[in-house]
Amino acid sequence: MSQRVEKPWGHELIWAKTDRYVGKILHIKAGEALSLQYHRLKDETIMVLTGRLRFEHFAEGEAPKTIELGPREPFHVTPLLRHRMIAVEDTDVLEVSTTELDDVVRLEDRYGRAK
Repeated sequence: MSQRVEKPWGHELIWAKTDRYVGKILHIKAGEALSLQYHRLKDETIMVLTGRLRFEHFAEGEAPKTIELGPREPFHVTPLLRHRMIAVEDTDVLEVSTTELDDVVRLEDRYGRAK
């Protein structure tokens, strides 16, 4: 099973979907960014496969922290953690998450998708 989904920042390839987890590869074009978002239930782990990205994260009420992630560097995104990925260069990210794919609350989005 593999499903490619076009996104304004690049695309995602869903390579596995079961009743317990979803596996994706996100391709983020250089200079593009995902929404500043959080999830109510979804728990995910990301790992950069190729490229580099700036990863902004913070809990509600905290100041944002930004780290740079490169190949083989993971990050665990827990529910309610505000986060955003910004590609420094073309970047591929492995994401394995729980199954709540529609559990995205967008706080800011450069493509007009914030609620």
